[in-house]
Amino acid sequence: MRDRLGRECLYVPSCRLGLYVALRHWCRPGGRVLMSPVNDDVIFFVVLAAGLRPVQAPLDPRDGSIDLRAVPDAVWHGLSAVLTTNLYGNPDPAPELRARCDASGIPLLEDAAHAIGSRVGGRPVGSYGDASVFSLSKHTAAKTGGFLTVADPALRGALEEARDDLLAPSRLASELTYALRPYAEAGVRGLRLVRAARAVMRLLGMAEREEIRMPLRADELKQAMAEAPALGPFHSWVRVDMHDYRIAPGAARHSRTARLLDRLDDRLAAHLAGTRRLSESPWAAAGPGPVQPLFRVPLLVEDRDAAIAALARHRITTGYLYDPPLDDYASGLFTDPSPAPAAARWFARHALPADPLRAERIIAVLRESGARPAGVPAECRPGGDGG
Repeated sequence: MRDRLGRECLYVPSCRLGLYVALRHWCRPGGRVLMSPVNDDVIFFVVLAAGLRPVQAPLDPRDGSIDLRAVPDAVWHGLSAVLTTNLYGNPDPAPELRARCDASGIPLLEDAAHAIGSRVGGRPVGSYGDASVFSLSKHTAAKTGGFLTVADPALRGALEEARDDLLAPSRLASELTYALRPYAEAGVRGLRLVRAARAVMRLLGMAEREEIRMPLRADELKQAMAEAPALGPFHSWVRVDMHDYRIAPGAARHSRTARLLDRLDDRLAAHLAGTRRLSESPWAAAGPGPVQPLFRVPLLVEDRDAAIAALARHRITTGYLYDPPLDDYASGLFTDPSPAPAAARWFARHALPADPLRAERIIAVLRESGARPAGVPAECRPGGDGG
């Protein structure tokens, strides 16, 4: 990955832990961080754990990227950093954000968990920020690990020390669970045992949500925030769907991750082919830039719940939904709301994340179900007031 990105890389057991390390290094407690409201709530809690105030950004409703033109100057004046999301692999406007951050004298941090193969401005996503975090759980399907990259290689030692201070010791039970997980998942899938599959997912700490968003637990969250910056008080939120997010990796994790990472180019080629196919479908929005090897393709459908149900009947599970936007989820108590929230609300309600590796099957099911494309309303188009 150092060769791919042209940057120093530091292994971390999870993208979320790498992001916490980066936020603590580059941002003073009490600072304000511009981020996307259509994002995993775990990332929201990581920002809070770092002692920072999330500020929700306006979005481009075609792909969920940050709409830079809709961010008022007044918002820029109070920021301590910008955190990109590169949702589903669609790049945020990193070159423009880099220039604006430089003009404001603040760091740019890139969350590239979904974007290990995406490019913007002729460079890989993750090569613009002062720091960038990647996940090895997504395109590689390693289900563990990630890495933190830095523009200044001299910082690697300090960041490695900060990471090590946060690690929990490797546990034999955790390594055995990780080693057995692919076989358990394959077994329940092969037998089509839906309830058993869900039980296995819960046992492995991969599925704890009854709804798209986890419960906020506002009173407990207020108490945790009084102790920030600190990861411990936020552990019950940050660990959701990945209980081993801060456990030092053992030999089984390293071996499997290395083996899968060796096949990354083949995986990216398959994701690119599937993304092209889905981008030709009636539900795809014509976003800016070239086709990318997306982790998921956000198809825009009029009745997403009906589309999800139709896919489920054909044993296609829809994941990576982020609805409602974080400013509606957390209210003004815990975040600054977006100055133009309409586009994020619309996108969060209509985006159907489609796995490009199952492109043909998904297209067939949506056609058979009569799913209608959703057109972007005029008030949500990029650069508008979106209120």
